[in-house]
Amino acid sequence: MKSAQDFLQSANTDVQKISAQQGIEHHQASGTVFVDVRDSSEIVQSGTIQGAHRIPRGFIEFAADPAMEKFHNPAMQKDARICLVCGAGGQAALAGQTLQQMGYQNVFNVGGIGDWKEAGGPMENG
Repeated sequence: MKSAQDFLQSANTDVQKISAQQGIEHHQASGTVFVDVRDSSEIVQSGTIQGAHRIPRGFIEFAADPAMEKFHNPAMQKDARICLVCGAGGQAALAGQTLQQMGYQNVFNVGGIGDWKEAGGPMENG
């Protein structure tokens, strides 16, 4: 039987973690899809990355699957560079692993929103 730690360790192994500074460079270069996988109440409290799509981790499969026409987010394209953020990095890693299992190959974990803010990354209100 797997524990939460087992799932997290596997996700952290599979999904490349990049620094907030690397994420900011991707943001400045454009062409990267940023996704905040936290619940909306957390985003309202802290804000999020400027231009980030707000797709909770529990909804990521629906937003990422084009066959789910009613729920698919058109920004979620399998050939896009996707940078995920959450509160501390764990949910982003788990969501990233799910995306990889769905055929997304260019997925990165930027970590927690606090690291992004501390690095001076562009923000918007929640």
